[in-house]
Amino acid sequence: MTAAHAKASVALVGAGPGDPDLLTLGALRALQAADVVVHDRLVGPEILALIPPTARRIDAGKEGFGPSTPQPTIHAAMIDAARDGAFVVRLKSGDPGIFGRLEEELDALDAAGIPWRIVPGLTAASAAAAALGQPLTARGRNGALTLLTAHDLQGFADQDWRALARPGAVAAIYMVIAASRFLQGRLMMHGAAPDTPVSLVENASRPDQRIHAATLASLPAAAAACAGPAVILWGLAPRAARAALPAIKEA
Repeated sequence: MTAAHAKASVALVGAGPGDPDLLTLGALRALQAADVVVHDRLVGPEILALIPPTARRIDAGKEGFGPSTPQPTIHAAMIDAARDGAFVVRLKSGDPGIFGRLEEELDALDAAGIPWRIVPGLTAASAAAAALGQPLTARGRNGALTLLTAHDLQGFADQDWRALARPGAVAAIYMVIAASRFLQGRLMMHGAAPDTPVSLVENASRPDQRIHAATLASLPAAAAACAGPAVILWGLAPRAARAALPAIKEA
């Protein structure tokens, strides 16, 4: 255990989008030192295999519109294990600070007087953009990048649709499959062109990764074809598809 880990009873660790090659060294070291690992459903088997056999695993999975571990149960698992003297790793897919309910877990640890540290991870948007062969920002195209969720505690999440509908806007949209028609309607209502490129990257970075190239007009159909978790890259098309556009127009 490193000196930094020794000062923390709980490490809140980002496991990245799924490919174990995208796991940070900090995350790996935390896993190797763990006595208890409280992990999310979306953490893949290749990364779970890196947990020492001596460590106790607690599956704290959540599934949208499906069976989920209550958040207070997750808090209690971390706190009880830390109070017993264990070094606890709370292992989250992607980056724990991006739509990962990190604030709630930190509040619970603070209230219990449990020391903690955060080990950030690679978020799914970065892996999805890499799969497209596209940068998330590019000079002359977009000087800003929006990360947003399609859902909040009240249901479908409202956003600054007018800003997103402007030509050249780029956004990564998480937790999106069930909200695809809602997104389409809001964006079109605020002036987004139906032919705006939209790419859905399903299971980004994993062996079963699939890319669904679409437009705003075909977004719901593309979302319906996704069987696994997906992130939308609004305003981006796969590089190969973009390169083929002039030839298509000339034909």
